[in-house]
Amino acid sequence: MSVQFCCLAKNFSELNPVVPSFVCCTPRLASMQNQVMNAQVLLAGESELVATALLNAGARKVFLGEIALFDSTVVTRLVHQFGTERIGLQVPVQRQSVSWSFETVSNEDFNVVTPSLCEPVWEVLKANGESSSVRAAGWIDAMLQHGVSTVLLRADISDDADLNLCAGLVESLGNRLWVAPLNDPQPPIADWVAFGQVRQLALPAALYHRRHALVPREAAGGKTILTV
Repeated sequence: MSVQFCCLAKNFSELNPVVPSFVCCTPRLASMQNQVMNAQVLLAGESELVATALLNAGARKVFLGEIALFDSTVVTRLVHQFGTERIGLQVPVQRQSVSWSFETVSNEDFNVVTPSLCEPVWEVLKANGESSSVRAAGWIDAMLQHGVSTVLLRADISDDADLNLCAGLVESLGNRLWVAPLNDPQPPIADWVAFGQVRQLALPAALYHRRHALVPREAAGGKTILTV
C-alpha cells in the first residue's frame, strides 16, 4: 500500500513550490493572483463570493466549508461554473454526543432508557467549531452527488470508534478522501494508517517535515510506500 502526503499550510509563508500543498484562506488571498494561481485553497466560513474570486484568480481547487453546509445550491452553482474538478469540500468533524431519554410509562414495573445514537457517528462542525448536528457521512455523500470531487476530512482520530469511522469513509470514498488533524498537534498517524486505512494525509508543516518518521514502514500486513 502507499501513503501520499500534502502539506497543510496556514498561509503562503509556509508554502514550498515543490511540495504538494493545501493552503488555508486568508482575507487578502483572492487579491494575490500570483500566489493563488494553481493553489488548493481551504475555506472555513468564507462566502460564495470569496470562493468565486479565488477560482477566477486561478486557484486550482477550492474546498468549500460552512457555505456548503448551509446552502447546497452553492456547490451546484460553482460546479456548473467552474467544473467538478475545481470544487472540493473541507469537513471538520467530531463525535456526536449521545443523549438519553427515559420512558416514563411503566411496563411490567420497569422503565426504558433509550440513547439518541445506536452507534458512534461523526457530525460536521461549523466554522467556529460549534456542533451542527449534521451527520458527516450522509452529508458528504450528498455533496458528492452535487458534484464535489475531493473531500478533506479534518478530525482528531483518537480511539477505535474513530478509526472504524475513518476506515469506513476510506472504503467508500477511496482516493477522493484526504485526512488531516483538526486540533491535535501530535496525532497518532501510525494508527490512522494501520487501522483507519488512511492513504492520503494532509499534515501541518511541522508534521509534514517529519512525515516519514510518523508512518510505519510496515502496516496492515504489508509494506508501506511513502510518496509525496
